[in-house]
Amino acid sequence: MPPLDWLSRLLVMMPVSGQLEIRCSYGAPWRIAYDRSNAGEMPYHVVLGGSAILEIPGSGAPQHLAAGDIVLLSHGSEHVLHDGSGAMPLPVRTRESLNVELSENAGTGERLDMLCGRFVLTPPHDRLMRDYFPATLVVRTSAQDDASKRHATSVQLATLVGLIRAESTTSNLGGHAMFNALSAALFALTLRMASESNAAPSGLLALAAHPRLAPALTAMFNEPAHPWTLPELAQLCNMSRATLVRQFQDKMGRSASDLLTDIRMTLAANELKKPSASTEAVAEIVGYQSLAAFRRAFTQRMGMTPGDWRRSARVLQ
Repeated sequence: MPPLDWLSRLLVMMPVSGQLEIRCSYGAPWRIAYDRSNAGEMPYHVVLGGSAILEIPGSGAPQHLAAGDIVLLSHGSEHVLHDGSGAMPLPVRTRESLNVELSENAGTGERLDMLCGRFVLTPPHDRLMRDYFPATLVVRTSAQDDASKRHATSVQLATLVGLIRAESTTSNLGGHAMFNALSAALFALTLRMASESNAAPSGLLALAAHPRLAPALTAMFNEPAHPWTLPELAQLCNMSRATLVRQFQDKMGRSASDLLTDIRMTLAANELKKPSASTEAVAEIVGYQSLAAFRRAFTQRMGMTPGDWRRSARVLQ
């Protein structure tokens, strides 16, 4: 496989499936509460029209959402969406349509049109989302921005949302498959746009927002078995070792070594699912000449030995 950008390589390592589940059409007053999601599930909301207030317990001030905004809760946090009026919400009724459920109320105030679904990751890939991505990610496709690259991604994302919206209003043949395929693309484009923002959140997206660091990210994701050293990575980025260390710590809260180890262990977890792959071969594939060192690193990161992981993965298949 040819070299890939870091996000493409990440999505190959941890495939994400998407499910569009419900389309909401509410008139104020309205309020919806969501419980914490199951492990590996990341709810998302796409505001097509109107506005909403997002509240997440323990995460600070509420956020105002407008048409064109996309919310991804990568840690599956419990949350509440409401119209902001403080009035008693009207009851909601749900009816089934072909391929998608419709949720409505009898409100006559400002109307909200919103798509809701979830992205799903299988273990241990959900751990990467918790450790390297913000708990809440809000991308605003309608925000005015003069940067051509961000504008291009915003247009692409808005076009994709338009396709999902069109599918949700008709009963097209193959609609369910289309929803899921378009939702997976929505995940990738949302992360791309967040990584191009000047206000990128902490974690991998914050690193990716700095073009000078891209060579280090690309190198580690494309050649994880290489024994990368800080001087080598710093040279790729045309910066000093100290600057590279500071950038990783400031933007991601973790070291380059931490990221490289997590990339290796994620790849190892994938390889260990293959019946024909021995633990020794997997250790070598991800850059460990010592089987004992690989077992220690894997157990520390995954909370179980490679053998235990292999057995548990077979049960889940």
